[in-house]
Amino acid sequence: MSIPQLLVHEHDDNVGVVVVEGLKAGTDMLCVVTADNSSFNLTAKSDVPIGHKIALKDLKSGDTAIKYGEDIGRFVADVEKGAHVHVHNLKTKRW
Repeated sequence: MSIPQLLVHEHDDNVGVVVVEGLKAGTDMLCVVTADNSSFNLTAKSDVPIGHKIALKDLKSGDTAIKYGEDIGRFVADVEKGAHVHVHNLKTKRW
């Protein structure tokens, strides 16, 4: 059995969370949707630290980030599918 590198909580989420150390650009990640244990593959566009997010599809500046089925913020830059999502391209709505 393969170990997932990315977890996605709900099918409507547009970001997933890296759950392994040392994820490198070009990795063909095993992504698991925890809502129903389904899986898919996605290629990482850059090195991404554990606990950080990756875009599951191409996203535009102004789009809403969805994680856990919830609105977690607004994209402040375009983000390519498979790219690192963090403070450089996502602004939280918490504060």
